[in-house]
Amino acid sequence: MELGGILDIASNHGKTVGLVPTMGALHEGHASLIRRSVSENDITVVSIFLNPTQFNDPKDLERYPRTLESDCKILEECGAQIAFAPSVKEIYPNADTRHFSFPPTDEVMEGARRPGHFNGVCQIVSELFMLVQPNRAYFGEKDYQQIAVIKQMVNAYKNETIPSIMISGREVNSDWARIIRIVPCPVIREESGLAMSSRNALLAPEEKAIAPIIYQVMQCSKKLGLSVDKTRQWVVDAINAVEGLEVEYYSIVDGDTLADVHSWDEAESIVGCITVYCGKTPIRLIDHTRYK
Repeated sequence: MELGGILDIASNHGKTVGLVPTMGALHEGHASLIRRSVSENDITVVSIFLNPTQFNDPKDLERYPRTLESDCKILEECGAQIAFAPSVKEIYPNADTRHFSFPPTDEVMEGARRPGHFNGVCQIVSELFMLVQPNRAYFGEKDYQQIAVIKQMVNAYKNETIPSIMISGREVNSDWARIIRIVPCPVIREESGLAMSSRNALLAPEEKAIAPIIYQVMQCSKKLGLSVDKTRQWVVDAINAVEGLEVEYYSIVDGDTLADVHSWDEAESIVGCITVYCGKTPIRLIDHTRYK
């Protein structure tokens, strides 16, 4: 039975559906999302789709890990009922020309440095939401900015500022947006403190040894008692002093709007978001820490 048929039966019998969107190369971080969905819903769908529209660097897409066989074993072990692993042709039979824009949230940090990235994220996530019609969707907080953008996208659909689209020959409206709840889940870390990521599999042993310094430095910065701007600079300097690590950006932002802050009293929630290049290849690692 196709995905739609299974979910129609679930809907007709009042079953709740949880969705865990992934790009594959699953690890314990993904497993924690799946287990939570299984515990909170009658049916859990895990999508495994390496979405080309969110990669602005073709080389990054080419070297992204692909481990479908082992991914399916993890799904089974975690109790997920449905693995949805479509081809690119199935998701994009025609070019997706929809344009999503949620300034300033999608224009700073990753948005400023990866043109088109969040548009691609919104294209695939909105399509998965329309196909699966979940009650809850689970995302890891490692991708902190991504969650903020997805929440804005859902609100836009709720307010019907984005038109319906055709999927598999039928029009899909925005009713799903009134049902779905976005569930952010805590970062799962390795024993060293390194945030679990599919990209960690690309790190050489010597790179894996220095990568945990990123989080260690951010944690240390909380104890310094410096101003926001001096804290930001201290983190950048401390990480760049480690051979093999190079900071692309470190932003200390309002945890809700993602706007830069310059005083610890400027917002109720303050988060430090970082991207660091690790190693000779190099591998791009993202992480964040909460200041308040």
